Parts: sequence; structure tokens; C-alpha cells
Amino acid sequence: MGRPYSQDLRERVVQAAAATSRRQAAARFGVGIATSIRWMAALTTTGTVAARPQGRARRSKLDPHEAFLRGLIDGQKDITLEEMRARLREEHALTVGLGTLWSFLDARDLTYKKRQRTPPSKNART
Repeated sequence: MGRPYSQDLRERVVQAAAATSRRQAAARFGVGIATSIRWMAALTTTGTVAARPQGRARRSKLDPHEAFLRGLIDGQKDITLEEMRARLREEHALTVGLGTLWSFLDARDLTYKKRQRTPPSKNART
């Protein structure tokens, strides 16, 4: 996805369009005519030519169930992702993939590396 034009360029185009015409300002600064016209319209309606936020908000279908998942982790420190998926399916009728669940927990820093419970080797590093 492309980046928005800088605020400085927007303001210079609007100033030039106010002094001359929108088409001349667009040609002078190398932006599209429609862009210059839109920026002038935005200036008259909202009073600013600031760029809108790019992209869309990242949401997960697990957001409403965050408290439930935190409770599962607090209740059993070594709970696995598969056990969490089963509990979500049973108690909330929600089916999610392992990757979705892991990404959700990782974004909230709720993951940790589990070690196997085996005695250390005397010959090799474990």
C-alpha cells in the first residue's frame, strides 16, 4: 500500500490553489488534479487537509474472550494451546485455529517456552 502525501506538500498545494487555480497548483507540485480538488474541498468542509489513518484496525475474534483466556492461564500455568481450544469450543462454542490463538496470546505477551520434563543428559547439552 502506498504512503500518503506529506503534510507539508498538502499545505503548499492548498496555498497555491487558493492563490491560482486547483489545476495549476496540481501541475506545479506534480499531484493529480482530483487530489488538489479533494484537498481544497476538505479544507473548506473540515478546515484541515491532514491524511486519514492508513490501514484498518486489527481485531481478533478472541478479543471478547480475553478475560476467559487469562483465567485459564492463571488457573493452570502449563496449559497447552490445544487445551485452550477445547475449552473455548466447549464453553463458548468458538472454534479457532492454533495460529490464531497463538498470535492472540503472543500479542498480549502471554506465551512462554515450555521445557520437556526429562532428566538432563550427562553426555550432551539439553
